[in-house]
Amino acid sequence: MANITFKGNPIHTSGTLPKVGTKAPDFKLTTKQLGDVSLKDYAGKVKILNIVPSIDTGVCAASARAFNKAADQLGDVAILTISRDAPFAQIRFCEAEGIKSVITLSELRDRSFGEAYGAVMLDGPLAGLLSRAVLVLSADDTVVYVQQVPEIAQEPDYAAALAAAKQAKA
Repeated sequence: MANITFKGNPIHTSGTLPKVGTKAPDFKLTTKQLGDVSLKDYAGKVKILNIVPSIDTGVCAASARAFNKAADQLGDVAILTISRDAPFAQIRFCEAEGIKSVITLSELRDRSFGEAYGAVMLDGPLAGLLSRAVLVLSADDTVVYVQQVPEIAQEPDYAAALAAAKQAKA
């Protein structure tokens, strides 16, 4: 269980994020087109998992925009922003913000991603949503970078995540 905060107040998660050097748990998430995808759909690519509570908040939106902007520098890296938002809300957000390089995925049909990744917030005003975290997975789905953002209202360390993705591509 991770101990994080929301506006300074303690929050607990359902577990801990996968550790560097381990294989990432598979997942079943829903796309904006209402299809389901898993890790195998991104086989052979480095992946950035940008896990957020809700795309419809300022900090979550900022992280999607930051990774979208960085996508050009990364080349063929799958940038996945994962939340429990409905795909329809994700579509509206991406259209309004001009997000074209980030793939938004939802736990619409299958809530096992948050449990497998230890990212479900158990208490506080955002209980039931995913915590803010970033993982980078190598092309063979090995975890090469993990950041459980300690304060939900704080943005992740983009530079470290992007450096890890570039290193994983090398």
